[in-house]
Amino acid sequence: MKLSHQNLMQLLNLRNVWIIALALPLGGITACSNKDNPDEIRRQTAEATETMRRDTKAVVEGVKEGMRSDKAIDINNASREDLLNLPGMTQHEADRIIAERPFKNAHELVARHIIPESEYDKISDRVIVGH
Repeated sequence: MKLSHQNLMQLLNLRNVWIIALALPLGGITACSNKDNPDEIRRQTAEATETMRRDTKAVVEGVKEGMRSDKAIDINNASREDLLNLPGMTQHEADRIIAERPFKNAHELVARHIIPESEYDKISDRVIVGH
């Protein structure tokens, strides 16, 4: 039986189709390794979510602690570093507060033109004057 060129090409094409049809499922099975395993992906996602939850909680607690107004400082006794930790406080302003002590009340920072009213409004709940 002699095959014509056209028949030979059809057989080759048909053979190629069968090879591809068999190779695809085999390739799919091979591609599904442990790293692509849905259970492993779920476990890694849960682990990452738990880590993010724990880290977020720590950040929130830190922010809350930093914003508490019970950490008011006495401007008549505060160190330069304590003054510099106040929001918007510059080195020059901290040095002037120390040089101008003592104060009768915290608003004297504005009255004596050490800081502007707008800056005082930002720190007024964090500064006190001890006698």
